[in-house]
Amino acid sequence: RSWYLLVSTQGFIRLDMSEFQERHEVAKFIGSPPGYVGHEEGGQLTKKLKQCPNAVVLFDEVDKAHPDVLTIMLQLFDEGRLTDGKGKTIDCKDAIFIMTSNVASDEIAQHALQLRQEALEMSRNRIAENLGDVQISDKITISKNFKENVIRPILKAHFRRDEFLGRINEIVYFLPFCHSELIQLVNKELNFWAKRAKQRHNITLLWDREVADVLVDGYNVHYGARSIKHEVERRVVNQLAAAYEQDLLPGGCTLRITVEDSDKQLLKSPELPSPQAEKRLPKLRLEIIDKDSKTRRLDIRAPLHPEKVCNTI
Repeated sequence: RSWYLLVSTQGFIRLDMSEFQERHEVAKFIGSPPGYVGHEEGGQLTKKLKQCPNAVVLFDEVDKAHPDVLTIMLQLFDEGRLTDGKGKTIDCKDAIFIMTSNVASDEIAQHALQLRQEALEMSRNRIAENLGDVQISDKITISKNFKENVIRPILKAHFRRDEFLGRINEIVYFLPFCHSELIQLVNKELNFWAKRAKQRHNITLLWDREVADVLVDGYNVHYGARSIKHEVERRVVNQLAAAYEQDLLPGGCTLRITVEDSDKQLLKSPELPSPQAEKRLPKLRLEIIDKDSKTRRLDIRAPLHPEKVCNTI
């Protein structure tokens, strides 16, 4: 089945459950009954499961779905079959169903941040005690007690039915990114824009290691990886685009992103981000590296419409 998924997009079905928030939208899910508009078209799920009964099905943001849609899922998850609007039964016992939800995400995030802080303090204490077996790791696990006593009551209160939760084989918890993961995300974003600058404008983009440490502080646990994406666009890409619009970038030039105040004490250690972090963050600047390896700082004026600038690059 894994090989089939690689060679055919039919093997993956994604449904945005925010499109099924009303009771009448159940018809879009399994198809309209006889005599109703759209009866011959079939449902979004049933039609695709007929074509590929062993697909991987993603119900994205399932917490937004109407309770009547969840009722249909009870039969789907329990017996592995589904009856469409035409009365035909679809056997999908070989399908894999995955659901995503933001329910209890704040509680999970705060608990994970607390666990990381405790792990960091333990590591510091062991270092202070000069213990030889110190292992500093970003990896943490949520306890069974927290899952049962905090998370499950929240899920029960939202979905309002034990039988729905009882049909879920496994719940996977997505925790806030640790520092090493954030560094990878920042470098991934910078590499994306470096590749784009090279392809579109023949500009080579480099950056100091400290730049990633500064950009990591833009991480917001509530917005996840998107906050890193926005931080790179706001603090780096907007500068690049403004410099390009102001004709400061000669063709084929090499640019370096560097930290204006490179004092290491200004850069945060891999701890938890604080709400006031942006106030004391060093600024990033762009420099042109000449052929003789000398650097020249760019004097970039503030763009008139910063929200539209990054489209230039």
